[in-house]
Amino acid sequence: MEKNYVLALDAGTTGVRAIIFNKSGQPVSEAAQEFTQIFPMPGWVEHNAAEILESQIAVARQAIHKAQISPEEIRAIGVTNQRESSVLWDKASGKPIYNAICWQSRQTADIVEKWVAAGLAAEIRQKTGLVIDAYFSASKIPWILDTVPGARERAEAGEILFGTIDTWLIWNLTGGKSHKTDYSNASRTMIYNIMEMKWDEELCRKMEIPMAILPEVTDSNGDFGSTKATLFGSEIPIRGVAGDQQAALFGQACFEPGMAKNTFGTAGVYVMNTGDQPVFKEGLTTTIAWGLDGKISYALEGVIFISGATIQWLRDEAKIIYTAADTEWYGFMVPDTGGVYLVPAFVGLCAPYWDMYARGMIIGITRGTTRNHIIRAGLEALAYQTKDIINAVIRDGSIAVSELRVDGGAVKNSLLCQFQSDILGIPVIRPKITEMTALGAAYLAGLGSGLWQNTAEIAAQWAVDREFQPDMSAQYRDNLYHGWQEAVKLTRGWATKVAMQ
Repeated sequence: MEKNYVLALDAGTTGVRAIIFNKSGQPVSEAAQEFTQIFPMPGWVEHNAAEILESQIAVARQAIHKAQISPEEIRAIGVTNQRESSVLWDKASGKPIYNAICWQSRQTADIVEKWVAAGLAAEIRQKTGLVIDAYFSASKIPWILDTVPGARERAEAGEILFGTIDTWLIWNLTGGKSHKTDYSNASRTMIYNIMEMKWDEELCRKMEIPMAILPEVTDSNGDFGSTKATLFGSEIPIRGVAGDQQAALFGQACFEPGMAKNTFGTAGVYVMNTGDQPVFKEGLTTTIAWGLDGKISYALEGVIFISGATIQWLRDEAKIIYTAADTEWYGFMVPDTGGVYLVPAFVGLCAPYWDMYARGMIIGITRGTTRNHIIRAGLEALAYQTKDIINAVIRDGSIAVSELRVDGGAVKNSLLCQFQSDILGIPVIRPKITEMTALGAAYLAGLGSGLWQNTAEIAAQWAVDREFQPDMSAQYRDNLYHGWQEAVKLTRGWATKVAMQ
């Protein structure tokens, strides 16, 4: 039986999906499911790791059934995931000892503040390429170990395991046989030395993180074991793993230095391939793009905590839209926002500001403001935040950005894509396949299992759906962006200015 299909498992921040791709890189079937968002306190975001696992297995089975193929026809599985979210589980029982702490969560900010006071920021930046922040995995580990009674002692005895969501899924899918992650995910933990390619013993010691809990790190197209036959009806090799943003960069075929993409998912993430050399820019993070057949590629990255999640907030909490797609219709009902800005700093601001204590704000409201203005302001916020990132990339003039490849669920919205092009003043290119995180994971698994021979074969499959050209005067662009910058200033440090009861 020919094995011409790859199954991509995409464990996102608010939901999971499974997509089966054929050898042409085209989706054959798809299934998706949202999972519970847990908010124990303001600024805290947690997930039920067991629910993520169960949901991921369920949608994988649905995708296989919809594709009307046999599990034996699937050559390999690729896994992509929300990256910095962290799980600790009991090695013997396989049960999490606490909820997964989401990358969005601010509950470990106090730990980070102590590390800053201890002078760790510069060492972390030098070794890991990251800016010290509660966003990354490191502070979540001691928080759980010191919150759950007896957990630290058990971890030091080798009875507890740590993983980002990819590792948690792999460990369970393989029946506990594989405790692994790839270079891209390891590089987002704030304890992985991207210069020496190893878990940094000195940082772990200073952060009180037992190294016995850490997974093995391998190539993104490496061997991560095989699934239990009981899960899908046949053992399937797991041969591709990458954090969601690096997977999207791979899916966008950004294989050469200087090529970049921006993903509008729950978060918004700009990633530029910098080749075999790490590049450092103020306000941005330096990370590993992927490890491919023993060769490491680096990337320059800027993360926006709340991007597509802004639209979810308009739908689920503010309840001023019914579906995410409504933002385009309502946005087109007005020519602009009428001077309204929505800064979605719901869990602080990430790159290039790195303000854990910023909070969200809507400003510029007048008696004539309608919900259409607010909805459009929420949509435009996604584009403004991307401009913040790209400005940090090009600030010193050493790097030019001539176009932007975009992906993620929100780019189906043509109003967003056009405004993004207008506010940047460069073309924005939307590919035919916009779910690039899953496609990137599939490509990695296909390379790891021999379905595709090289990246050139993959690049030939990338196709454009639409190219958006800027159609806004430079003066108007500057005026709009100035208003955004002033609005952002007002959100800075808000949580420290107002006591939250």
